[in-house]
Amino acid sequence: MAAAALDVDAVRAQFPALSSGMAFLDAPGGTQCPLSVIEAIATYLSDSNANLGGAFPSSRRSDELVERAHAVAAGFLGCRSEETVFGQNMTSLNFALTRALGRTLSAGDEILVTRLDHDGNIAPWLELARDLDLSVRFVEIHDDTTVDLDDLERQLTERTRVVAFPLASNAFGTMPDAARLVELAHAAGALAWGDAVHFAPHGPIDVAELGVDVLLCSPYKFFGPHLGLAFGREELLRSWRPYKVRPAADQPVGSRFETGTLAHELLAGFIAAVEYLESLGWDAIRTHERALGQRFLEGLPDCCALFGLATTEGRVPTFAFRLDGVAPREAAERLAERGLAVWDGDYYAFEPMTRLGLQPGGAVRAGFVHYNTLDEVDRLLDALAEL
Repeated sequence: MAAAALDVDAVRAQFPALSSGMAFLDAPGGTQCPLSVIEAIATYLSDSNANLGGAFPSSRRSDELVERAHAVAAGFLGCRSEETVFGQNMTSLNFALTRALGRTLSAGDEILVTRLDHDGNIAPWLELARDLDLSVRFVEIHDDTTVDLDDLERQLTERTRVVAFPLASNAFGTMPDAARLVELAHAAGALAWGDAVHFAPHGPIDVAELGVDVLLCSPYKFFGPHLGLAFGREELLRSWRPYKVRPAADQPVGSRFETGTLAHELLAGFIAAVEYLESLGWDAIRTHERALGQRFLEGLPDCCALFGLATTEGRVPTFAFRLDGVAPREAAERLAERGLAVWDGDYYAFEPMTRLGLQPGGAVRAGFVHYNTLDEVDRLLDALAEL
Protein backbone atom coordinates (compact mmCIF):
# COMPACT_ATOMS: atom_id res chain seq x y z
CA MET A 1 0.00 0.00 0.00
CA ALA A 2 1.35 3.42 -0.93
CA ALA A 3 2.25 5.77 1.91
CA ALA A 4 -0.22 8.56 2.63
CA ALA A 5 0.87 11.90 1.18
CA LEU A 6 2.07 14.46 3.65
CA ASP A 7 -0.41 17.28 4.27
CA VAL A 8 2.19 20.05 4.30
CA ASP A 9 -0.32 22.82 5.04
CA ALA A 10 -1.53 20.94 8.11
CA VAL A 11 2.06 20.32 9.17
CA ARG A 12 3.04 23.96 8.81
CA ALA A 13 0.02 25.08 10.83
CA GLN A 14 1.58 23.32 13.84
CA PHE A 15 4.75 25.45 13.72
CA PRO A 16 4.26 29.01 15.02
CA ALA A 17 7.62 30.19 13.63
CA LEU A 18 6.61 29.37 10.05
CA SER A 19 3.92 32.05 10.03
CA SER A 20 6.57 34.79 9.88
CA GLY A 21 7.00 34.50 6.11
CA MET A 22 10.67 33.53 6.47
CA ALA A 23 11.56 30.37 4.58
CA PHE A 24 13.52 28.35 7.14
CA LEU A 25 15.99 26.42 4.99
CA ASP A 26 18.42 26.23 7.90
CA ALA A 27 17.29 22.91 9.40
CA PRO A 28 20.81 21.40 9.52
CA GLY A 29 21.62 24.01 12.16
CA GLY A 30 18.44 23.31 14.11
CA THR A 31 14.77 22.81 13.30
CA GLN A 32 11.73 24.76 14.40
CA CYS A 33 9.41 23.33 17.07
CA PRO A 34 5.73 22.42 16.71
CA LEU A 35 3.31 23.92 19.20
CA SER A 36 2.97 20.58 21.01
CA VAL A 37 6.66 20.72 21.96
CA ILE A 38 6.43 24.32 23.12
CA GLU A 39 3.35 23.58 25.21
CA ALA A 40 4.89 20.46 26.76
CA ILE A 41 7.87 22.47 27.97
CA ALA A 42 5.66 25.22 29.39
CA THR A 43 3.29 22.75 31.03
CA TYR A 44 6.08 20.98 32.86
CA LEU A 45 7.46 24.27 34.18
CA SER A 46 4.04 25.42 35.36
CA ASP A 47 2.76 22.13 36.80
CA SER A 48 5.62 19.79 37.72
CA ASN A 49 8.83 21.77 38.16
CA ALA A 50 10.75 19.92 40.87
CA ASN A 51 13.84 17.84 41.47
CA LEU A 52 13.69 14.06 41.71
CA GLY A 53 13.11 11.76 44.65
CA GLY A 54 10.83 13.92 46.75
CA ALA A 55 7.74 12.77 48.63
CA PHE A 56 5.49 15.49 47.17
CA PRO A 57 3.39 15.35 43.98
CA SER A 58 5.41 17.56 41.60
CA SER A 59 8.59 15.63 42.40
CA ARG A 60 6.80 12.34 41.80
CA ARG A 61 5.56 13.66 38.45
CA SER A 62 9.14 14.59 37.58
CA ASP A 63 10.27 11.06 38.45
CA GLU A 64 7.63 9.69 36.11
CA LEU A 65 8.62 12.13 33.36
CA VAL A 66 12.28 11.10 33.43
CA GLU A 67 11.36 7.42 33.32
CA ARG A 68 9.00 8.03 30.43
CA ALA A 69 11.57 10.10 28.53
CA HIS A 70 14.01 7.19 28.64
CA ALA A 71 11.30 4.80 27.45
CA VAL A 72 10.42 7.11 24.55
CA ALA A 73 14.10 7.48 23.70
CA ALA A 74 14.42 3.71 23.63
CA GLY A 75 11.55 3.45 21.19
CA PHE A 76 13.02 6.19 19.02
CA LEU A 77 16.46 4.54 18.86
CA GLY A 78 15.45 0.89 18.92
CA CYS A 79 17.10 -0.11 22.20
CA ARG A 80 16.31 -0.65 25.88
CA SER A 81 15.54 2.36 28.08
CA GLU A 82 18.51 1.67 30.35
CA GLU A 83 20.79 2.06 27.32
CA THR A 84 19.75 5.69 26.75
CA VAL A 85 21.56 8.74 28.10
CA PHE A 86 20.43 12.38 28.08
CA GLY A 87 22.77 15.34 28.30
CA GLN A 88 23.28 18.99 27.52
CA ASN A 89 24.02 18.35 23.85
CA MET A 90 25.60 15.75 21.59
CA THR A 91 29.10 17.21 21.88
CA SER A 92 29.06 17.29 25.68
CA LEU A 93 27.77 13.71 25.80
CA ASN A 94 30.47 12.63 23.38
CA PHE A 95 33.19 14.18 25.50
CA ALA A 96 31.76 12.41 28.56
CA LEU A 97 31.42 9.01 26.90
CA THR A 98 34.82 9.12 25.21
CA ARG A 99 36.38 10.06 28.55
CA ALA A 100 34.78 7.03 30.17
CA LEU A 101 36.00 4.80 27.36
CA GLY A 102 39.43 6.38 27.71
CA ARG A 103 39.83 4.71 31.09
CA THR A 104 40.04 1.40 29.23
CA LEU A 105 42.55 2.52 26.56
CA SER A 106 46.35 2.41 26.49
CA ALA A 107 49.05 4.49 24.84
CA GLY A 108 49.35 3.53 21.19
CA ASP A 109 45.72 2.51 20.76
CA GLU A 110 44.17 3.83 17.56
CA ILE A 111 40.95 5.68 16.77
CA LEU A 112 39.67 6.04 13.21
CA VAL A 113 37.44 8.98 12.25
CA THR A 114 36.36 10.08 8.79
CA ARG A 115 36.99 13.29 6.86
CA LEU A 116 33.20 13.52 6.53
CA ASP A 117 32.60 13.92 10.26
CA HIS A 118 31.30 16.93 12.15
CA ASP A 119 33.89 18.05 14.69
CA GLY A 120 31.62 16.84 17.50
CA ASN A 121 32.77 13.33 16.58
CA ILE A 122 36.39 14.30 15.96
CA ALA A 123 37.51 16.78 18.63
CA PRO A 124 36.64 14.49 21.60
CA TRP A 125 38.95 11.84 20.12
CA LEU A 126 41.72 14.33 19.41
CA GLU A 127 41.60 15.60 23.00
CA LEU A 128 41.58 12.05 24.37
CA ALA A 129 44.56 11.21 22.18
CA ARG A 130 46.42 14.24 23.53
CA ASP A 131 45.88 13.06 27.10
CA LEU A 132 46.50 9.34 26.62
CA ASP A 133 49.03 9.24 23.78
CA LEU A 134 46.57 7.60 21.42
CA SER A 135 46.69 7.75 17.62
CA VAL A 136 43.80 9.34 15.70
CA ARG A 137 43.75 8.56 12.00
CA PHE A 138 41.51 10.03 9.31
CA VAL A 139 39.66 7.89 6.79
CA GLU A 140 39.58 9.77 3.49
CA ILE A 141 36.57 10.74 1.41
CA HIS A 142 36.25 10.86 -2.37
CA ASP A 143 35.68 14.09 -4.27
CA ASP A 144 31.94 13.34 -4.29
CA THR A 145 32.08 13.26 -0.43
CA THR A 146 31.49 9.50 -0.14
CA VAL A 147 33.67 7.68 2.38
CA ASP A 148 36.62 5.76 0.94
CA LEU A 149 35.91 2.31 2.38
CA ASP A 150 39.09 0.90 0.85
CA ASP A 151 41.07 3.46 2.83
CA LEU A 152 39.23 2.40 5.98
CA GLU A 153 40.15 -1.23 5.39
CA ARG A 154 43.80 -0.30 4.84
CA GLN A 155 43.96 1.65 8.08
CA LEU A 156 42.36 -0.91 10.37
CA THR A 157 44.89 -2.72 12.60
CA GLU A 158 44.90 -4.86 15.72
CA ARG A 159 45.33 -1.63 17.72
CA THR A 160 42.16 0.00 16.33
CA ARG A 161 39.73 0.48 19.20
CA VAL A 162 37.05 2.73 17.67
CA VAL A 163 35.71 3.61 14.22
CA ALA A 164 33.72 6.84 14.45
CA PHE A 165 31.52 7.98 11.58
CA PRO A 166 28.38 9.98 10.69
CA LEU A 167 25.13 8.50 9.45
CA ALA A 168 24.72 11.64 7.34
CA SER A 169 27.00 14.59 6.68
CA ASN A 170 25.75 17.85 8.17
CA ALA A 171 27.62 19.72 5.41
CA PHE A 172 26.79 17.79 2.23
CA GLY A 173 23.94 15.46 3.16
CA THR A 174 25.95 12.37 2.15
CA MET A 175 24.97 9.12 3.88
CA PRO A 176 27.89 6.67 4.23
CA ASP A 177 27.35 2.93 4.01
CA ALA A 178 26.80 2.54 7.75
CA ALA A 179 26.30 -1.22 7.58
CA ARG A 180 29.67 -1.70 5.91
CA LEU A 181 31.42 0.68 8.29
CA VAL A 182 30.07 -1.23 11.28
CA GLU A 183 30.97 -4.57 9.70
CA LEU A 184 34.57 -3.50 9.09
CA ALA A 185 34.91 -2.02 12.57
CA HIS A 186 33.65 -5.16 14.29
CA ALA A 187 35.76 -7.44 12.11
CA ALA A 188 38.80 -5.59 13.44
CA GLY A 189 37.56 -5.87 17.04
CA ALA A 190 36.77 -2.15 17.23
CA LEU A 191 33.71 -0.27 18.45
CA ALA A 192 31.38 1.36 15.90
CA TRP A 193 30.63 4.91 17.13
CA GLY A 194 27.85 6.61 15.15
CA ASP A 195 26.88 10.28 14.90
CA ALA A 196 23.19 10.44 13.94
CA VAL A 197 22.71 14.15 14.63
CA HIS A 198 22.08 15.09 11.03
CA PHE A 199 20.31 11.91 10.00
CA ALA A 200 17.72 11.88 12.80
CA PRO A 201 15.15 14.30 11.27
CA HIS A 202 15.21 12.44 7.96
CA GLY A 203 14.62 8.79 8.77
CA PRO A 204 14.12 6.12 11.44
CA ILE A 205 17.00 4.95 13.62
CA ASP A 206 17.37 1.33 14.75
CA VAL A 207 20.62 0.80 16.63
CA ALA A 208 20.07 -2.95 16.76
CA GLU A 209 19.73 -3.15 12.99
CA LEU A 210 22.69 -0.81 12.49
CA GLY A 211 24.80 -2.81 14.93
CA VAL A 212 26.47 0.28 16.38
CA ASP A 213 27.92 0.20 19.88
CA VAL A 214 27.38 3.90 20.59
CA LEU A 215 25.18 6.42 18.79
CA LEU A 216 24.50 10.07 19.51
CA CYS A 217 21.91 12.57 18.27
CA SER A 218 20.37 15.95 19.11
CA PRO A 219 16.60 16.42 19.61
CA TYR A 220 16.79 20.05 18.51
CA LYS A 221 17.66 18.75 15.06
CA PHE A 222 14.41 16.74 14.93
CA PHE A 223 11.86 19.36 16.03
CA GLY A 224 12.56 19.16 19.76
CA PRO A 225 14.40 21.31 22.30
CA HIS A 226 18.14 21.84 22.75
CA LEU A 227 19.25 18.55 24.26
CA GLY A 228 21.60 15.64 23.62
CA LEU A 229 20.70 11.95 23.46
CA ALA A 230 22.97 8.91 23.30
CA PHE A 231 22.68 5.15 23.07
CA GLY A 232 25.30 2.78 24.46
CA ARG A 233 25.20 -1.00 24.53
CA GLU A 234 24.35 -2.11 28.05
CA GLU A 235 27.38 -4.40 28.41
CA LEU A 236 29.62 -1.59 27.22
CA LEU A 237 28.17 0.99 29.58
CA ARG A 238 28.51 -1.42 32.50
CA SER A 239 32.16 -2.01 31.66
CA TRP A 240 33.05 1.70 31.93
CA ARG A 241 33.61 3.64 35.12
CA PRO A 242 31.62 6.87 34.74
CA TYR A 243 32.55 10.36 35.91
CA LYS A 244 29.79 11.04 38.43
CA VAL A 245 29.11 12.14 41.98
CA ARG A 246 29.18 9.36 44.56
CA PRO A 247 25.53 9.43 45.72
CA ALA A 248 24.20 9.21 42.15
CA ALA A 249 22.46 5.92 41.42
CA ASP A 250 24.16 3.21 39.38
CA GLN A 251 20.85 1.95 37.96
CA PRO A 252 19.63 2.16 35.30
CA VAL A 253 23.09 1.91 33.80
CA GLY A 254 22.69 4.74 31.29
CA SER A 255 21.83 7.22 34.05
CA ARG A 256 25.34 6.84 35.48
CA PHE A 257 26.50 9.08 32.63
CA GLU A 258 23.89 11.80 33.25
CA THR A 259 25.73 14.28 35.44
CA GLY A 260 23.68 16.49 37.74
CA THR A 261 20.02 17.31 37.35
CA LEU A 262 18.59 16.88 33.87
CA ALA A 263 16.61 19.65 32.16
CA HIS A 264 13.25 18.04 32.89
CA GLU A 265 11.25 20.57 30.88
CA LEU A 266 13.33 19.71 27.81
CA LEU A 267 12.66 16.01 28.35
CA ALA A 268 8.96 16.86 28.20
CA GLY A 269 9.60 18.66 24.92
CA PHE A 270 11.58 15.69 23.62
CA ILE A 271 8.67 13.32 24.29
CA ALA A 272 6.34 15.65 22.41
CA ALA A 273 8.77 15.86 19.47
CA VAL A 274 8.91 12.08 19.11
CA GLU A 275 5.13 11.85 19.35
CA TYR A 276 4.86 14.50 16.63
CA LEU A 277 7.11 12.50 14.28
CA GLU A 278 5.19 9.32 15.01
CA SER A 279 1.94 11.10 14.07
CA LEU A 280 3.31 11.74 10.56
CA GLY A 281 5.19 8.54 9.77
CA TRP A 282 8.61 8.29 8.16
CA ASP A 283 7.36 7.15 4.76
CA ALA A 284 5.41 10.37 4.23
CA ILE A 285 8.30 12.47 5.51
CA ARG A 286 10.88 10.83 3.27
CA THR A 287 8.68 10.96 0.17
CA HIS A 288 8.11 14.70 0.59
CA GLU A 289 11.77 15.41 1.35
CA ARG A 290 12.85 13.49 -1.73
CA ALA A 291 10.59 15.71 -3.84
CA LEU A 292 12.10 18.82 -2.28
CA GLY A 293 15.62 17.62 -2.97
CA GLN A 294 14.82 16.65 -6.54
CA ARG A 295 13.26 20.05 -7.21
CA PHE A 296 16.37 21.80 -5.89
CA LEU A 297 18.82 19.69 -7.88
CA GLU A 298 16.86 20.03 -11.11
CA GLY A 299 16.57 23.80 -10.81
CA LEU A 300 20.01 24.72 -9.45
CA PRO A 301 21.30 27.51 -11.73
CA ASP A 302 24.62 27.26 -13.55
CA CYS A 303 26.06 30.04 -11.39
CA CYS A 304 26.07 27.62 -8.42
CA ALA A 305 28.77 24.98 -7.87
CA LEU A 306 27.35 22.06 -5.88
CA PHE A 307 29.59 20.02 -3.59
CA GLY A 308 28.66 16.41 -2.95
CA LEU A 309 26.29 14.03 -4.66
CA ALA A 310 24.26 15.47 -7.56
CA THR A 311 21.38 13.05 -6.95
CA THR A 312 18.80 12.37 -4.26
CA GLU A 313 20.18 8.84 -3.84
CA GLY A 314 22.56 8.20 -0.96
CA ARG A 315 21.87 11.52 0.71
CA VAL A 316 19.45 13.59 2.76
CA PRO A 317 18.21 16.93 1.31
CA THR A 318 21.08 19.08 2.57
CA PHE A 319 23.10 20.90 -0.06
CA ALA A 320 26.36 22.89 0.07
CA PHE A 321 27.24 25.16 -2.82
CA ARG A 322 29.01 28.34 -3.83
CA LEU A 323 27.83 31.13 -6.12
CA ASP A 324 30.14 32.51 -8.77
CA GLY A 325 31.65 35.77 -7.58
CA VAL A 326 29.69 35.94 -4.32
CA ALA A 327 31.27 35.03 -0.97
CA PRO A 328 29.21 32.57 1.12
CA ARG A 329 28.56 35.11 3.89
CA GLU A 330 27.45 37.76 1.44
CA ALA A 331 25.20 35.26 -0.30
CA ALA A 332 23.60 34.26 3.02
CA GLU A 333 23.03 37.91 3.94
CA ARG A 334 21.45 38.72 0.58
CA LEU A 335 19.23 35.65 0.75
CA ALA A 336 18.15 36.64 4.27
CA GLU A 337 17.06 40.01 2.86
CA ARG A 338 14.76 38.03 0.56
CA GLY A 339 13.26 36.07 3.46
CA LEU A 340 15.40 32.95 2.95
CA ALA A 341 17.29 31.53 5.94
CA VAL A 342 20.40 29.54 4.95
CA TRP A 343 23.78 28.95 6.55
CA ASP A 344 27.27 29.90 5.50
CA GLY A 345 30.70 28.89 6.83
CA ASP A 346 31.88 25.39 7.72
CA TYR A 347 29.14 24.47 10.27
CA TYR A 348 31.82 22.73 12.40
CA ALA A 349 32.41 20.34 9.49
CA PHE A 350 36.02 21.47 9.51
CA GLU A 351 37.57 18.35 8.00
CA PRO A 352 35.32 17.90 4.94
CA MET A 353 35.42 21.62 4.15
CA THR A 354 39.20 21.57 4.33
CA ARG A 355 39.36 18.39 2.24
CA LEU A 356 37.38 20.03 -0.58
CA GLY A 357 39.39 23.25 -0.44
CA LEU A 358 36.49 25.34 0.85
CA GLN A 359 38.37 27.00 3.70
CA PRO A 360 38.23 29.83 4.54
CA GLY A 361 34.67 30.89 4.00
CA GLY A 362 33.09 27.47 3.62
CA ALA A 363 29.99 27.29 1.48
CA VAL A 364 26.32 28.22 1.45
CA ARG A 365 24.16 25.45 2.90
CA ALA A 366 20.45 24.93 2.34
CA GLY A 367 18.78 22.10 4.18
CA PHE A 368 15.18 20.98 3.72
CA VAL A 369 12.93 19.11 6.12
CA HIS A 370 9.33 18.01 5.84
CA TYR A 371 7.81 21.37 6.82
CA ASN A 372 9.42 23.05 3.82
CA THR A 373 7.47 23.48 0.59
CA LEU A 374 8.18 23.25 -3.12
CA ASP A 375 7.35 26.96 -3.30
CA GLU A 376 10.15 27.70 -0.83
CA VAL A 377 12.55 25.67 -2.96
CA ASP A 378 11.50 27.71 -5.99
CA ARG A 379 11.95 30.96 -4.08
CA LEU A 380 15.49 29.92 -3.23
CA LEU A 381 16.29 28.92 -6.81
CA ASP A 382 14.93 32.18 -8.20
CA ALA A 383 16.95 34.19 -5.67
CA LEU A 384 20.13 32.28 -6.49
CA ALA A 385 19.64 32.99 -10.18
CA GLU A 386 19.20 36.70 -9.38
CA LEU A 387 22.32 36.79 -7.22
